[in-house]
Amino acid sequence: MADAAPATPSPSTPDKDAAKRLKDQVDKLLARPAAESIASVTLGGRVLDYRVHAAFMPVMPGGLAGGAAEPEAAVMTTAYLLQGADAATRPLCFAFNGGPGSASIWLQFGALGPKRVVVPDDGTMPLPPYRLEDNPHSWFEHFDLVFIDPPHTGWSVTSSEDARKKLLSVDGDIEALAEVMRAWMTRHQRWGSPLYLAGESYGTTRGAGLADKMQSQGAVLSGVILVSCAMDLQSLVFAPANDLPYGLFLPAFANVAQFHGLLSGPPAASPEAARAAAEAFVHDDYVAALHAGARLSEKRRSAIAKRVAELTGLPRVLVEEQNLRIGDHTYFTEALRARGQVLGRLDARAAAPAAASRAIEMEFDPGIEAIAGPYTMAALAYYRGTLGIDFEHRYEVLNSEAHKAWKWQRGTDNEMGFCSTSPDLARALRRNPHLKVLAASGRYDLGTPYSASDWSLAQLNAPADVLARVTHRYYDAGHMMYTRQADLQQLKSDLGAWLA
Repeated sequence: MADAAPATPSPSTPDKDAAKRLKDQVDKLLARPAAESIASVTLGGRVLDYRVHAAFMPVMPGGLAGGAAEPEAAVMTTAYLLQGADAATRPLCFAFNGGPGSASIWLQFGALGPKRVVVPDDGTMPLPPYRLEDNPHSWFEHFDLVFIDPPHTGWSVTSSEDARKKLLSVDGDIEALAEVMRAWMTRHQRWGSPLYLAGESYGTTRGAGLADKMQSQGAVLSGVILVSCAMDLQSLVFAPANDLPYGLFLPAFANVAQFHGLLSGPPAASPEAARAAAEAFVHDDYVAALHAGARLSEKRRSAIAKRVAELTGLPRVLVEEQNLRIGDHTYFTEALRARGQVLGRLDARAAAPAAASRAIEMEFDPGIEAIAGPYTMAALAYYRGTLGIDFEHRYEVLNSEAHKAWKWQRGTDNEMGFCSTSPDLARALRRNPHLKVLAASGRYDLGTPYSASDWSLAQLNAPADVLARVTHRYYDAGHMMYTRQADLQQLKSDLGAWLA
């Protein structure tokens, strides 16, 4: 795989030459031979020989014209396949990250794959050089693994401006990844394998949608794994007249405040005490106070402000200025202001120096800065050195342009409200009596807080006997909880128990 990779297409309307170049790029990628490598890893006391197979898969449009249509995209997949395994009994897990606009290197080289990036347990950035080592807690012990870089991430691209617009959307993305999985299973003769999906962050948004989509296409899933849930955007997006996140984030804020020594009294005793105090306050008082709005009495408003300050470690005057509503960006910039630091979003154990001017806007996330460089450099070294993929063009790890261009509405253009795919997951659970769900949350994740995930999973529209097939586990790190060695090991242990 030694010729040039395509550049990300411009968002402007291309002329005829540009349109031809887009199509030619996709055709060229799809015609490339797979990059392959042979290796072994010791898992569960056994030496497992595996083959790495990296290749581009076509995204074909569906409908009446699908059979005669041109591919809409070329999507890169990186598969880890057990040598000599029986495809009829060896489970298969497709995995992807989120963003939207993120490539799959986080799950691939952080938790699931046979190789992992070495980073400190405490959320700080390691010194270079960065390297991969064998992952003794790889999920490869349980599955063959196929990592997907969705269109406009990694080296995956679309073939036209129309395809770009279609696939940069919730429903278009779900359709595209369903097609990639269908094509991959067909090409590799894996329709007989037990089938699983694993997604992280926005990957859980698409994963929940894919659970129902794959069922509709006749692909029966055995399980869906949701790492850092983001199925219901209303629970995560701080927007005018949406009070839901303020209550759902508060327990996570309290947990983080306790970690950084911002609390006093009983909540300061332990993370468990901080979470319990905040969860009780939200349930008993805070939600009702937010709902009351201006109808809240001054005495009651004062009491609520005092308690929010006590549980977040923020100045009471700030809580009052914010009308009792502490948003995520306010917390990131204000929680450690007295120390001259900004707080991490994806891992709130991390902090970094604030600018001398102490801006009220968060310029970068210390939680992702600590691992983005190490993961990118180690992953690209692996692609080049082990698989021989020597594209000169950029591998899009986190494509901000794709994120900004994303169409969040589902269905018709007139559909209103926040994006939600939890109804898809609930429907898939009701349709398939054998489908199981494992959700994993980091206690120090302030992007998709554990407390918001608790709410989202509790709202799944299914009876209690169906919801008994949903398991939620918690870890003492951030969004990528697997960067902490103890949580990487616990996540693997929880996976094994869930599978059993």
